[in-house]
Amino acid sequence: MNVIELHDVSVRFREKKIRSLKEAVVRGFTAHAKSGYFYSLRDLSLTIHEGEAVGIIGANGAGKSTLLRVAAGIIAPSIGVAISRGTIAPVLELGTGFEAELSGRENIFFNGALLGFSRAYMRARVDDIIAFSGIEPFIDAPLRTYSSGMVARLAFAVATAVEAETILLDEILAVGDAAFQRQCSARIERFVTSGATVVVVSHDLDSLESLCSRVVWLSKGRIAADGAADGVIARYRAATESDRGTSPQPYQVQR
Repeated sequence: MNVIELHDVSVRFREKKIRSLKEAVVRGFTAHAKSGYFYSLRDLSLTIHEGEAVGIIGANGAGKSTLLRVAAGIIAPSIGVAISRGTIAPVLELGTGFEAELSGRENIFFNGALLGFSRAYMRARVDDIIAFSGIEPFIDAPLRTYSSGMVARLAFAVATAVEAETILLDEILAVGDAAFQRQCSARIERFVTSGATVVVVSHDLDSLESLCSRVVWLSKGRIAADGAADGVIARYRAATESDRGTSPQPYQVQR
């Protein structure tokens, strides 16, 4: 079964207003200056199958986070069709789905409700979530007092404690200390072996090669390569090392 389908998807955002002469001159040299919009994704088609572990790579600004937001239903395509099936648990921008004035414990139940789970369901899992996050001494303090790493720990613990069919992770492998990163990797591996679908955005190529069987390389909002993790990552390393990372060869599927 296809759990995520993107068909000719483009996502565009309106440019912010020009506030100075200098900004006007700079924008005058950009390709999108006349339209007032820029594209984060452009004519992108992608299918992710049930049980796959897929890594998403690319330079900053390539459209990786936007792709996850479209898959999660947070952003609607400007053009094209996005279809997602089953229960999806996204761990995206730090603090997404959390409320700063609520405590960490209250946010566990709040975030669980947003994912569609009952209070009783979350109550049965709250102790495990707190233990995994490693922030038990602060769990009843307001979230606004947490560091970004603590928020990420809690977000990952909530999203991966529930029985979601698809997990979307944005740069979670770079959050926290080495011990927590190992915890994350181990839990992701358990999801993969249990048959869940996992989609991970990360710059940690070694971790992606270990965790994922398939990798999608994005460049300027388009797919540059899609295929076996080792092959795509090798191409990406070679391109970035030779300063060709922003100008990849035309889209290829490698199986």
